[in-house]
Amino acid sequence: MQNAPMTALLPDGLLMLAVVLAWLNDTFFGQAARRTTYFIALFSTLIAGVWFGVNAFDPQVHYFFGHMYVVDAFASTMKAVVSLGYTVSIIYSRKYLEDRELYRGDFFLLGMFSLLGQLVMISGNNFLTLYLGLELMSLSLYAVIALRRDAAQSNEAAMKYYVLGALASGFLLYGISMLYGATGSLDINEVFKAVASGRINDVVLLFGVIFIVAGVAFKMGAVPFHMWVPDVYQGAPTAMTLLTGGGPKVAAFAWGLRFLVMGLLPLAVDWQEMLVILAALSLIVGNITGIVQRNVKRMLAYSAISNMGFVLLGLLAGVVDGKTAGAASAYGSAMFYSIVYLVTTLGTFGIVMLLARRDFEAETLDDFKGLNQRSPVFAFVMMIMMFSLAGVPPAVGFYAKLAVLQATMNAGLTWLAVLAVITSLFGAFYYLRIVKLMYFDDPLDTTPIQADTCNRALLALNGLAVLVLGIVPDPLLKVCLQAITHTLPL
Repeated sequence: MQNAPMTALLPDGLLMLAVVLAWLNDTFFGQAARRTTYFIALFSTLIAGVWFGVNAFDPQVHYFFGHMYVVDAFASTMKAVVSLGYTVSIIYSRKYLEDRELYRGDFFLLGMFSLLGQLVMISGNNFLTLYLGLELMSLSLYAVIALRRDAAQSNEAAMKYYVLGALASGFLLYGISMLYGATGSLDINEVFKAVASGRINDVVLLFGVIFIVAGVAFKMGAVPFHMWVPDVYQGAPTAMTLLTGGGPKVAAFAWGLRFLVMGLLPLAVDWQEMLVILAALSLIVGNITGIVQRNVKRMLAYSAISNMGFVLLGLLAGVVDGKTAGAASAYGSAMFYSIVYLVTTLGTFGIVMLLARRDFEAETLDDFKGLNQRSPVFAFVMMIMMFSLAGVPPAVGFYAKLAVLQATMNAGLTWLAVLAVITSLFGAFYYLRIVKLMYFDDPLDTTPIQADTCNRALLALNGLAVLVLGIVPDPLLKVCLQAITHTLPL
């Protein structure tokens, strides 16, 4: 560990500068310069994402602003993922937004503010920093969901998300206050040392952990804190749904890891028991309830809930009988799973937006009928995404699920691994149903699918990435394991 030169913060600074430039451009030139705002958002996040990726190979841990902000291999890797995820999201969303007169600076600015919040969540090394990052991300998402002011459904979704998000923030702040009262510090490293000393009142600590786990579970969309997920996914315009269900899920995992592992690892026995319940319920509710959904976005919402159940499996398998020998492997598998989920989600929503057009939303299962006859390439990409979500080889989702299940088995939680496999079989039904509709049903809509060259190329690359990572998953998995190993407080 060392005090690094400020150059380690340059990619973060680049994104902050880009937000200021985009804001000034939108303020002084308005709608006439929205294309410029789009390109500022696109290229700044792309450059920053690559820069973060380069920084991820630095094994040193650097602290800034009085140890409130940390740059380490884990943070840089996750920042690269969410930044590039935002870049891909706005490319997929461009035509969708233009058709609905939502192609405005507001969308890109709020998205970039949300991205900045995610960066702070990932690099926060103080409970207050983590909270501020969460609020910056969440408030931006509340606003971006409600951007379509003439749509009552969008406004309702934003209001539900806002009210429940405020409740979750209250839980989190109450938990932080109890931990501060018990340990006398908000610094993650200091809290870790205080808890590890064993001289703190266990009752106060446990109450604090309960409220923090509730806050983490809400942001990840885990059952029983999942009520907002289906309504927000369905109610928000699809481009906004992607902004909410993509990078923020990865950031929420990293944020939870900072809280629970970096700060409260000595209490792992206690919070792992809570995560067991959350993971089991998420797997059951997400996979079984998704079967009855006819709305694709609502179905993907329950898919997200079940996938977050798998991420929680990795988080709860780190400490076994007080020993941390398998912690890096377990947390690395959860990190790997969250990245894979983002890559797959981007491609899935990219296809959903591609099928939509002006005054038409491709939101029902029937809209996917006969897609192979309309566009074999896009049908194949969607099939790969569904295979990945279902855990069917050779898509990367299979290896991601396998890695998490191995970690769960190594932790002695065989029953939970079996439950995950059984519920995944239920989930496979609604993923494979879409494949059946695309390839074996006649199309109800024969309107030609229009997509620019950039979208076509990016969707093809997205599908190729899911296939290649499934065939050769080791490089990404090793990056995740190394990032966790360099970061864990062991």
